[in-house]
Amino acid sequence: MTDLHLPNSQLPDLHLPELDADCSRCAALCCVAYPFAETEDFAILKDTDTPCPNLSETCFDCRIHQGLSQQGFGGCVAYSCAGAGQRVTQHLFDGETWRDDPDLLQHMTHALRVVRPIHEALLILREALLLPLPDPVRQHCAGLINTLAVADATSIWDFEEGEVQDALASVPEFVATLAPYVAHRR
Repeated sequence: MTDLHLPNSQLPDLHLPELDADCSRCAALCCVAYPFAETEDFAILKDTDTPCPNLSETCFDCRIHQGLSQQGFGGCVAYSCAGAGQRVTQHLFDGETWRDDPDLLQHMTHALRVVRPIHEALLILREALLLPLPDPVRQHCAGLINTLAVADATSIWDFEEGEVQDALASVPEFVATLAPYVAHRR
């Protein structure tokens, strides 16, 4: 977890999870969890919970990583899990992988599909705190962050709790209320 300290704020320290992807600490969950439709972003059709055929069979590296765009995988280049992949792999599954235990595959990919939107919302909320917000709005934003960070999570169920999912569902509406403060920065 990293701390976000806000100058001139009376908020307590916010303990955010890592929000930058670190593929070296993940089990290539993005290469397995999501389907690909054969489009300009993906050169192949791939089903959900199926390893990409470009994924190395001996490790979690992409065999065509250096040429993803040129080979029709711009969607892979544009993708970021916002740190959810390593959080799922390292924290929720204690470093075990679906290659170590194939029975974990669907559990790990489900966890990525639950945690990633939460991490994306945390990225947005972290940026919102940089705006010149009045204290009540800043406090609300901090409350959403603290709920979504799920600092003591030990299983995917912690992220599926009603309080967390309700906070996630409220983020778009909250972000819409920030428009006056964004315009103020121009």
